[in-house]
Amino acid sequence: MTVNELIRLADEARKRAYSPYSRFAVGAALLTGDGRVFCGCNIESASFSPTCCAERVAIFKAVSEGERNFSAIAVSGGEADGEPLPRCYPCGVCRQVLAEFCGEDMKIYFSDGTETTLGALLPFGFSLEKEKE
Repeated sequence: MTVNELIRLADEARKRAYSPYSRFAVGAALLTGDGRVFCGCNIESASFSPTCCAERVAIFKAVSEGERNFSAIAVSGGEADGEPLPRCYPCGVCRQVLAEFCGEDMKIYFSDGTETTLGALLPFGFSLEKEKE
């Protein structure tokens, strides 16, 4: 799986988002260590708090299927009926959920082809191991 293919899958997932309130659609494509891909899109609710981000949908789908080994994620976001923005960063909650299952070196790719790591986005993420130190 190339980075461009992973970004394309994230953008396809973005187009399936249910975002009638914010009109901001996000898609994510989560790559596992063995090459499988789990996609997710944001799903909004009129009361907002039960809304779930694309990154968490992808992670929850993968974990519910027994997968726990992830190597990269691509994120695509923008107006629901428009082109994706160059970069759509995961929110704080998604960063923490990613940290639950991924190391600090986990690659995060954006629509413009740039990348970062989870550690760069969440340098002081909470974990039981860190708290015991």
